[in-house]
Amino acid sequence: MKTEKKESMPLSAVHETSIRVSPFSIPNIRLFIMFRVFMNSRFYYPVFTILFLDFGLSIAQFSILNAVWAATIILTEVPSGAFADLIGRRRLLIFAASVMLVEISVISFAPTSNPDIVFVFFLVNRVLSGLGEASASGADEAIAYDSLKEEGNPDDWGRVLEILTRWQSVGFILAMSVGAAIYDPDLMRTLAGFLGYDSGLTQQHTMRFPLYLTLVLALLSLRTAFKMKDPVSHGPDDKSRTYSIKETFRITFQTGGWILKTPFVLTIILFGMIFDGIIRVVITLSSQYYRVIDIPESLFGILGAVVAGLGFIIPKIARKVAEKRSPAFGLYLTAMITMFGLLSMCYFQPWWGIIPSIITFSAMYFTGFFVSYYVNRETPSETRATVLSFKGLLYNISYGLLGVLYALVLNAYKEGMLETPEVSPLTIENMAFMDTFFWFPVAFAVLFLMVGGIYFFWLREKKR
Repeated sequence: MKTEKKESMPLSAVHETSIRVSPFSIPNIRLFIMFRVFMNSRFYYPVFTILFLDFGLSIAQFSILNAVWAATIILTEVPSGAFADLIGRRRLLIFAASVMLVEISVISFAPTSNPDIVFVFFLVNRVLSGLGEASASGADEAIAYDSLKEEGNPDDWGRVLEILTRWQSVGFILAMSVGAAIYDPDLMRTLAGFLGYDSGLTQQHTMRFPLYLTLVLALLSLRTAFKMKDPVSHGPDDKSRTYSIKETFRITFQTGGWILKTPFVLTIILFGMIFDGIIRVVITLSSQYYRVIDIPESLFGILGAVVAGLGFIIPKIARKVAEKRSPAFGLYLTAMITMFGLLSMCYFQPWWGIIPSIITFSAMYFTGFFVSYYVNRETPSETRATVLSFKGLLYNISYGLLGVLYALVLNAYKEGMLETPEVSPLTIENMAFMDTFFWFPVAFAVLFLMVGGIYFFWLREKKR
C-alpha cells in the first residue's frame, strides 16, 4: 500500500510567517509612526498666535508670515514628492528633519530688541517650515507603505493608520497641555517657588520654553529619519536614476497625468480636498466659535485635547468601514457626519454647541483615514510620494481658497454692519461670524454635488 507523501511548507515560508505576525514588526513602520509624532506634536501650537505677538510682531505681520508659509508649501509640495521618488524617501526625510531643526532654532534664539529684525527671523522660520512640511509630506507615508508591501501585507495599512492616529493624538494632547502650561509665567514662577527657587521668570523667558521643547522633538525627528531605510524596491542605490531637476519635473508631470487618467484616485483626492478644506477652515475659526457659544478661553486647550482624543476612537471605526464596506459607503458616511455637524453648529447653542463642533471635527479623522487607505492601495510604488504630494498640494490650495473666500464674505458683511450705530467692534465681529457661518454647510453641499457630478458624468465613463 502506497503512502502519500505530504507536501511540506518551505522552511523560509515558515520562518517568514512566524516573524511577520504584525506590521509593527517592520522597523520602518515603527519609525514612520515615531517620525510623524515628533514632527507634528509641536509644543508651541496651543500658543501659536500669541507667541508671534509676544515676540513683538503685529497681527498684519502675522497674516503675512502665514501667507508666506502657505505659498512655500504650494510651490514645493509636488516637486519635493517627485524628488523623493527620484533620490529616495529616506534622504528627503533627513532633509525635512534637518530643516525643522534649523527652523525652530531660528526663532528659539531670535532677538526681541528690534521688531524689523524679529520679522526677518520669523520670515526665515515660515519659509523653512513650509519647505520642511512639504518635504516630509508624502515621503514618510510612501516609505512606510512600500515597506509594508515588501515585508508584510499591504492590507494591514488600515491597522497602521489606526495606531498612527492614536499616537498622534497622544502627542497632540501632551503638546497642547504642556505647551500652554510652560508658556504661562505665573504658573512657572509658582512651580519654581514650590521647588524652592526664586526664578524671577517673565513672559520674555517662558515664551521660549515651548520652542526649546520643540527643538528636542526636531532632534528626535532627525535621529528617527537617519534610522529609516528605503525599501529595496525603491532605494537610492539604483544607478539608473538621474538626479536632475529635469528628471524631477518629468516625474511630476508624468504622475499628474496618471492621476488624471485614474478616475478612482482622482475622485478620492477631489472629495478629500473638499472635506479637508471646509473642516480645516472651521477648525481654524474654532476659538471664535467657542467664544460666541460662551465657552471660557481657559477651556479652549481642554477642548483641543478632547478633539485629539477622538484619534483613539475614530480610526478603529474607519478601519472596519474601509475593510468591510465599499468606498462609496465611507464617502456618504463622512458626508453625512460633516453636513450634520456644520448645520448644527449654525445654531450656536451656548455650551451645547460643543457637541456639533466635535461631530464636525471627527469627520476630519474619517477623511484622513479613508483617503490614505484608498489612495495608497491604488498607487504604484515608484510614484507614491509624488501622488501623495499632489494630494497635499490640492488640500492646501483648497484650504487657502476657501479661507480667502470666507474672509471676503465676512468682510463684506462687516462693512454693511459698520453703519449700525452704537454697536461695539467686538459685537460686530461676533454677529458677522454667526450670520455668515451658514456659508460653510452651503459651500460643502455645492462642492460635494459638483465633484459628484464630475464623477458620474465624466470620470465614471472614463473608467469604463
